[in-house]
Amino acid sequence: MSDETQSTQPTPRRALITGGTNGIGLGIAHALTENGGRVALMGRDRERAAAALASWAPADRERVLVVAGDVADEAARLEAVEATVAAFGGLDVLVNNAGTTVRGRPEDCAIKDYETVLDVNLTAAFRMSQLAHPALRESGQGRVINIASLTSFFGSGFSLPYAVSKGGIVQLTKSLALAWAQDGILVNAIAPGWIDTDLTAATRQHVPTLDRNVVDRTPLHRWGTPAEVGSVAAFLVGPGASFVNGTVITVDGGYSASI
Repeated sequence: MSDETQSTQPTPRRALITGGTNGIGLGIAHALTENGGRVALMGRDRERAAAALASWAPADRERVLVVAGDVADEAARLEAVEATVAAFGGLDVLVNNAGTTVRGRPEDCAIKDYETVLDVNLTAAFRMSQLAHPALRESGQGRVINIASLTSFFGSGFSLPYAVSKGGIVQLTKSLALAWAQDGILVNAIAPGWIDTDLTAATRQHVPTLDRNVVDRTPLHRWGTPAEVGSVAAFLVGPGASFVNGTVITVDGGYSASI
């Protein structure tokens, strides 16, 4: 692609973000709207959704759509895609961010819990991508961003279902990237490291040594922010990433570079 073509290519501006009402999903949503986009936030908790909407200035809220629904529910998935397309006149970007986990030793993990984590973290990402495919193809500049994890590369002896699901996200990303390039759809993943969110704040309360361990191992000696993940997402949906496909970008301050 020539420099001239790249500079004149329009930036995708209509996005659907699962798990978009808090944490990393909300950080991505703000990054996309700051670049002129419109975003639909899919989440289960209505109070959290209201708080998320309030995080935008009143004048900017008209560019934000809240879609209530559980990403593990097929009807809710279809409704979210259809509502976004109807509200925005199309869909350019899908961000598969929603996730859940269970903790405990593998031998004690109930099969129901294992299946729940895989359904939310991996199967839902696949189905959301399938359902969004026609609109993304119609866009002519479709982008899918899957949220992976450091456990996409490292094992987790105390959260096996989560690690399995995030390992699968990497292969989902690469496989869709190969299949959908012919449709003009680029598929990439972001693997966040330790990001400061409400969820990780609660974890730090339960694991007193976590904060020090993270800060000590991370070369930048701090936690990341949702906004820093959002800035990478904004890059991936923009014209500057027009030749980036099938890759995983790690946003961890160098944590995974250390042994």
